[in-house]
Amino acid sequence: MSTQVSETVAGGLSADVKRVAVVGGGTMGNGIAHVFAQAGFEVSLVEVKQEFLDRALATIGKNLERMVKKGALSDSDRGAAMARIRPTLDLAGAARTSQLVVEAVVEDAGVKKDLFRALDAAAPADAVLATNTSSISVTEIAAATGRPDRVIGMHFMNPVPLMALVEIIRGLATSDATCRRVEDLARRLGKTPVEVNDYPGFVSNRVLMPMINEAAYCLMEGVATREAIDTVMKLGMNHPLGPLALADLIGLDVCLSIMNVLHEGFGDSKYRPCPLLRKMVRAGYLGRKSGRGFYEYPA
Repeated sequence: MSTQVSETVAGGLSADVKRVAVVGGGTMGNGIAHVFAQAGFEVSLVEVKQEFLDRALATIGKNLERMVKKGALSDSDRGAAMARIRPTLDLAGAARTSQLVVEAVVEDAGVKKDLFRALDAAAPADAVLATNTSSISVTEIAAATGRPDRVIGMHFMNPVPLMALVEIIRGLATSDATCRRVEDLARRLGKTPVEVNDYPGFVSNRVLMPMINEAAYCLMEGVATREAIDTVMKLGMNHPLGPLALADLIGLDVCLSIMNVLHEGFGDSKYRPCPLLRKMVRAGYLGRKSGRGFYEYPA
């Protein structure tokens, strides 16, 4: 798949994006690195520890191998995609050589703003800085940099290699040129970009998370069992996964963080996180990644 961006964009931005850095190799980060590499981009995958890089590369390798077994990818294309990923612990070095940086670290506004300050200092002046945040204000993150016009939200869905949507979030200062550029890049990944404005939770999580939160209230109040709640939504609403099982997949800590952003951002009690959700996160019951959430996941 070609990575040539045909449109010449304003403001001195390069129209030939080939080099991308992905910061964070967790569930979302390794998936984002995977799809960029598969689409022909040279990818620097940045982490803070070698063990995290090793884990991310192993996950990408397994996911690509699964595609080969399904006949969706040739073995040579799998090898080429892996060869395009350069794992590194050097954040500044990776940013310095990239035309686009996609951040996929923990969902914490302070951590993200600190990271964007560092990226702003290291990345070329014409590089775009994108955040994969699922709920935090892009405008607030952009304000930590000297290039708010080139900061944008690029919210991929989980699992990244399979899900078609990329939610493109415009901050208050995001330029039209940056928006067009990132939407074009998303299409070159085989994704469908949908532009939304910068409000808490954007569209995806403003709609999804209250449903998950309400399912937790139903469980807490004894309205039905976890299996019954999920079955109603799967068979009655044709959802592929029930809300409680989906929360376990996303991570209950992530769900709680997003509900807190919605509650604080709108000041509306309808976004109040369910006490059961808070209790489970405090107990370390975070879902699939911890082995236990609303359901149990034996090792």
